[in-house]
Amino acid sequence: MRAGDICHLAWELAAEHGDAALVYARRASAEFASIGADDRAAFWHALSIFIEDIMQQRLDPEMPIVFH
Repeated sequence: MRAGDICHLAWELAAEHGDAALVYARRASAEFASIGADDRAAFWHALSIFIEDIMQQRLDPEMPIVFH
């Protein structure tokens, strides 16, 4: 999944669930990590970062994502 796709998914979750989206993503990351599903835990962790940035208005889902 590309970064833009993850950002779009994060935006949809934040729009649909508000603050609870961040709780869901962090919980999913912790639960997958606890059972050793590291790839899934990493995905949900990355998603939680995007959700938090969107909610704090540090990331505009309409703009391209640039990693430095």
